[in-house]
Order: sequence, then C-alpha cells, then structure tokens
Amino acid sequence: MNSQPPAENRPQPQSPTDLFVSFTLLALQGFGGVMAIVQRELVEKKRWLTREEFIEDWAVAQVMPGPNVVNLSMMIGARSFGFKGAMAALAGMLTAPLILVLLLAVVYVQFAEVPGVAGALRGMGAVAAGLIAATALKLAGALRNNVLGLRLCAAFGVLCFGAIALLRWPLAAVLLGLGGAACVLAYSKLKP
Repeated sequence: MNSQPPAENRPQPQSPTDLFVSFTLLALQGFGGVMAIVQRELVEKKRWLTREEFIEDWAVAQVMPGPNVVNLSMMIGARSFGFKGAMAALAGMLTAPLILVLLLAVVYVQFAEVPGVAGALRGMGAVAAGLIAATALKLAGALRNNVLGLRLCAAFGVLCFGAIALLRWPLAAVLLGLGGAACVLAYSKLKP
C-alpha cells in the first residue's frame, strides 16, 4: 500500500533555484556514495518521488552513461522545468562538490603518507558499503509492486551480484544480458 499522495498532490521543486540549492546540499552530504542520502532526501523528506518512482528512475540513471546521481538529478530537473531545470540540477550537483574536491586534493597530497589517513579512508569504504546495503534493504519492499514481482527481482539481483562480484564479468555485458532479459520479461507481462 502506497502511503504517498498522487503525484499531482505531492510537493514538487518550486523553481530552478530550488533544484540548484536542493541538489547542492544533497551533493555536499554524499561523499563516496550518495544513494542512501538521495533516497532519504528525495523520497522521505522532500517527497518529490515515491519509493517506486525512485527505484524506476534510479534504474534508468544507472544504465545511462555518467554518474548515477547526476543522471537522476538531471531527470528530476528536466521533468520539473525542462532543459533549464536539468541544467540547474546538474550545476547543483557539480559546482560546490567540484570546488571542495579540488581543495581536498590539495590537502590530501600533503598528508597522503600519514598511516592514519590511509586507515581512515579504508574505514570510510566499509561505511559506504553499509549505507548501500541498508538502502537496498529499505527499498526492497517497493519491489512487491514491480511488474516482475519480488521473487523474480530478487533472482535478477542475485544473478547480477554473482556475475559481477563472483564471476567478474564486465558491467556492460551484465547490463545488456540481465537488463535486456528483465526488460523483455517486464514488457511481456505489461503487454495486453
């Protein structure tokens, strides 16, 4: 049961400036992986998307070239204000983080050899993996409403994990193979 109101009754970005500010703040929160933060902000706090819409848009953003969250921001911006909205969202996602990363790169060069810095970076990698896993578990419930059903979606997820993590197949091949199969199955189930 979807607890969010229909799209026309949900909050939406108010202007390209709102998109720019929102995505700038979002980008500044998400070092190393922003999926968990993006989901919380766009679905739970701002309510611009439902969980189902987020999953669908995130899936499209993943198969497009470029960073997933940048693709997602441009999709939301374009949906709200056309090209102008897409560019405002893109600028929000990239401007402040680019400046911050350049400053951090300068600092990192000075302290890269310090063992504590290397250890801290390894620890952050573990936290990022945990955030991704927690978000996946949180969003899994939305797959019940997917046309393929929860079991088939889980099977595709396990196959994808096995192909990439265990068999080390190239991402492009897995996307084309499993993604293509999932698209064909979904299309056949949606076809009247």
